[in-house]
Amino acid sequence: MLQHEKINYVEYPSRDLEETKRFFGQTFGWAFEDYGPDYAAFSDQGLDGGFFRSDLAARTETGSALIVLYSDDLEGTLRKVEAAGGKVIKPIFSFPGGRRFHFIEPGGNELAVWSESEA
Repeated sequence: MLQHEKINYVEYPSRDLEETKRFFGQTFGWAFEDYGPDYAAFSDQGLDGGFFRSDLAARTETGSALIVLYSDDLEGTLRKVEAAGGKVIKPIFSFPGGRRFHFIEPGGNELAVWSESEA
């Protein structure tokens, strides 16, 4: 349901759109709808969005917002990220309220995964 003046959609650049789609499909089970050769949309992933072909990438070190996914099994998700070609840049660490890790997907973007669970 659309909500007035609430976040509705997110768009991310990708240096390698095909690899980004493969990674998110393999790791998280996302499906994509292509809109031409330079844009792919996803839906029903907590927030709808898309990836657009770009030479840029979203990284917190350059001031980008960080998209954070939730996991019931943080270690299991970490293994899936690595198996699909994601590069962990911040191993699992604790923070008030849970634990998380950060990774770079094959299109160059930084994301994080968090969990309430304790190791």
